[in-house]
Amino acid sequence: MPKKVDHEARRLEIAEALWRIASTRGLDGVSLRDVAAEADISLGRLQHYFRTKDEMLLFALRHINTLADRRIRERVGALAASQGQDPPPRAVLRECLVGMLPLDEKSRVGALVGAAYFARAIHDERLRGEAREGIPKLAKFFADLLRKAQERGEVAAGRALDPYTEAMLLISLVDGLTAYTLLGVQTGEEAVGRLDAHLERVFGTGG
Repeated sequence: MPKKVDHEARRLEIAEALWRIASTRGLDGVSLRDVAAEADISLGRLQHYFRTKDEMLLFALRHINTLADRRIRERVGALAASQGQDPPPRAVLRECLVGMLPLDEKSRVGALVGAAYFARAIHDERLRGEAREGIPKLAKFFADLLRKAQERGEVAAGRALDPYTEAMLLISLVDGLTAYTLLGVQTGEEAVGRLDAHLERVFGTGG
């Protein structure tokens, strides 16, 4: 009886080959043939799963985002376990934001794949859909946390704050910190310190 092929597992193997390339030499100019060689499969077999580089990149990005979401949920879960089932919104927000920074090899590779996606999505309407759907959802989640902090009086005194606008600013800040960390302009520790400095401005000492 022929062996049953786990197509999802095969796609993940190909995505992992793409990540290995990203971690060592980036993705600029990388072809399907390059990824096939890294995955130790034929080009024809790879194209059975991904017809184009964009399809492969989008799959890899979505899987990395899934892993990142799982990692952040684990961080927030650990926070809830240590501080009770209702940790302060500031603490939850910080765990999420720090989890988005490239502070280890996995998150660094994820950021590199994200950068490659960004560069291609600027000129590709279909690829842009991923950001147009995902970022507003993330911003809404952050805005809800900020709104909750406002209701609990945890935002810095006298700070006029629109939750959704601040949420988008936080996402933009992390994107910038990520870029400069990848470029070696700052260390991961410095990126976290600068993020904390901004959160201090939003929440104040007692937030």
